[in-house]
Amino acid sequence: MESELFASGARYVIGCDEVGRGAIAGPVAVGLCAVDVRLTEGSRMPEGLRDSKMLSEPRREAIAPLARQWALHSAVGLASAEEVDRLGITACLGLAGKRALAELHAAGLAILESVILLDGHHDWLNPALTTPLTVRTRTKADRDCGSVAAASVIAKVHRDRLMIAADAELP
Repeated sequence: MESELFASGARYVIGCDEVGRGAIAGPVAVGLCAVDVRLTEGSRMPEGLRDSKMLSEPRREAIAPLARQWALHSAVGLASAEEVDRLGITACLGLAGKRALAELHAAGLAILESVILLDGHHDWLNPALTTPLTVRTRTKADRDCGSVAAASVIAKVHRDRLMIAADAELP
């Protein structure tokens, strides 16, 4: 999928996936993983990279730093449980995604020259933004697209670490 997007003129592809959407506690997290045309020119995706739900916790922990190294940039945005209660889950996915995009922008990534490849069938990101971005949705992208799988693993490891730390205070 990324190769097709590069062939159609995208400078960057930003894989996007959320974690914690169905959780009863903690924040919702949106991971972003930006890749460029090197992906189609021999850059090696980390071995074993796939949807975070298909990996054991130790395997996710091992692959997450490799996924970060493989990406040009990656980021995780969060929306708190309180924000979810107040605004709703869909709005908070957009809010967390917007926060992660701000990190990528601050790192120098040309967001407007990118295509965001969002896992799922609904674009929940653009309604949260003041400037619409090019978003392509794809069901099972976290399983089929390297950039989205990387975003999935990075976000899951980030959120899991927060939840493990929270367990010490609120078992």
